[in-house]
Amino acid sequence: MIIVTGAAGFIGSCVVSRLNKDGIEDIIAVDILRSNDKWKNLRALSFSDYLEREQLFDYLQKAPNVEAIIHMGACSATTERDAHYLLENNYRYTLRLAEYALKNKVRFIYASSAATYGMGEQGYDDNESRIHFLKPMNMYGYSKQMFDLKARREGWLQKMVGLKFFNVYGPNEYFKEDMASVVFKAFNQIKEKGYVRLFKSHRADFKDGEQLRDFIYVKDVLEIIMFFLRNPQINGLFNAGTGKARTFLDLVHATFAAMDLQPKIEFFDMPESLRDRYQYFTEAKTEKLRKAGYNRAFFSLENGIRDYVQNYLMKDYAHY
Repeated sequence: MIIVTGAAGFIGSCVVSRLNKDGIEDIIAVDILRSNDKWKNLRALSFSDYLEREQLFDYLQKAPNVEAIIHMGACSATTERDAHYLLENNYRYTLRLAEYALKNKVRFIYASSAATYGMGEQGYDDNESRIHFLKPMNMYGYSKQMFDLKARREGWLQKMVGLKFFNVYGPNEYFKEDMASVVFKAFNQIKEKGYVRLFKSHRADFKDGEQLRDFIYVKDVLEIIMFFLRNPQINGLFNAGTGKARTFLDLVHATFAAMDLQPKIEFFDMPESLRDRYQYFTEAKTEKLRKAGYNRAFFSLENGIRDYVQNYLMKDYAHY
C-alpha cells in the first residue's frame, strides 16, 4: 500500500495517476477537500480509500503493509501569512509522518521547495551541509526549510528523500487560482483577451520579460518521484528542476505557439510591495540528481508547454 498526501491537489493527483499507469491502485489518498474544486481531480484516479488529513494518523495505527508515503500535502501559497497554520500544516504534520515512516521502515518521499533558497544569495545548490545558510523570503518557504533542517539535524536525510520543487506547471492545477503556473495563466489570458500581461523589469540588468525561472513540467517531477520510489537505497535532499533557466518571454511565446497564434504581450509595473522580494533568477543545480542515477532527459519548455496546452488545456482541463 502507498499513501499519497495532497492526493487531490496538483502534484499529488498527478502522482496517483502516475502510480495507476504502473498498475498500482492500492493507494490511500489523503487531502483536505473543503469547498474548492480540487475534488474533481479524484474522479479520474483509482485508489483504495480516501481520508481527510486529520484521519490519517488514526488510520496508521492499524494500517497494514504500508510500503511508502509520498507526502505532497501542504499549504503551497507563498502569500499565506498565518505562521501558526503553516507550521502546523507544513512542518508539524510532516514531522509526525516522518517519525511514523522511520519507526516502521516505510519509504518516505516529501515535498520541500525551491522557496527555501530565498533570493538565491547562496545559489541553488542542493548541498545538505549548507542549507542552514539559506534565507527563505516568505513563511511558506521557511516552513519547508524548518523540516529540511530538522531532517538533517536528526540524520533522517540518510533514510528519506526531500524534493525541492522549482516552478512546476502542468495538468490538474486549475483550482490553484493565484498560485497556478504562469503557463496556465497565460493560456487563459490569451483565450479571454488575446494577449498576455507580464511584469516590467525594475532592474537595469534585466529587460522586460527576461526575468528567469527554472520551469519544470509536472511529468518530469513524476518520473523523479518514481525513480526514488524504485530506488529506496538512494536518499537525501534533491532539487527537482531542469537545471536550465528560461525567460518569461520564452514561456509566453511557447504558449502562443502551442495555440498556433502570434504573440501579443503587454508589460505593466510590478507592485511596489513585490519589488524588494521578487526573484529575477532561479535555476536548479541538477548534478546531485544525475549523480544519484537519474538519467532521463527533461522536457524542453517548448515541448512541455505544447503537451500541456494541446493535450490538456485545449481539451477543457482534461486530467492527467
